[in-house]
Amino acid sequence: MGDILAKYDVLAAFGMTVYLTVFSAVGALLLGTVLAIMRVSPVGVLRSLGAFYVNTVRNTPLTLILVFCSLGVFFILQLNLEPASSPTFLRDNAIRWAIVGLAAYHAAFVCEALRSGVNTVPAGQAEAARSIGLTFGQSLREVILPQAFRGAIAPLGSVLIALTKNTTVASIVSVSEASALMKVIIENETAGTAVFLVFAIGFVVLTLPVGMLFTTLSRRLAVKR
Repeated sequence: MGDILAKYDVLAAFGMTVYLTVFSAVGALLLGTVLAIMRVSPVGVLRSLGAFYVNTVRNTPLTLILVFCSLGVFFILQLNLEPASSPTFLRDNAIRWAIVGLAAYHAAFVCEALRSGVNTVPAGQAEAARSIGLTFGQSLREVILPQAFRGAIAPLGSVLIALTKNTTVASIVSVSEASALMKVIIENETAGTAVFLVFAIGFVVLTLPVGMLFTTLSRRLAVKR
């Protein structure tokens, strides 16, 4: 087993998994926050657009979204996120469009996690904010969203763990992350079960500390009522 692991760059594969997770998580958090604001907006059109995005994306397989980003947007529409003169043009575009697809998909779940956090904020606080002259945007920024994030820490942690595991789907668009390397090793070597266990333990090492961290944060930062 040691010879097999020495033959393949397992750490680099998990490094790509972490890379996809971090940048996709940032994109999902930003887009998900915008969607959550749209869903609680007093403007009916924005609420409808936010609900349409969330319901559509959540009911679309992640595989289909990544294939659309890679084949539809990159190869067919020729929208590049890396200059064509780059020697790693195809690889870098595959990675960046995978990040876009992962972020767009998980933003819908971030949105719903934040909306659940907004629902934990007493309605009286929003009314008090309006009574002292704060606009809707100011109320969100100063009163509602800070408490919503604190109330949504646990579900946001669950979304991040799901995102980490869902990076394995990026292998279908030729991104060489951990699951893609595992498939290559199992196809080329004989120790299939042992290789699977090694990669399974690797994902546990990545996700277990995240779960423990977010559980601790949710307890410490919970809004006392």
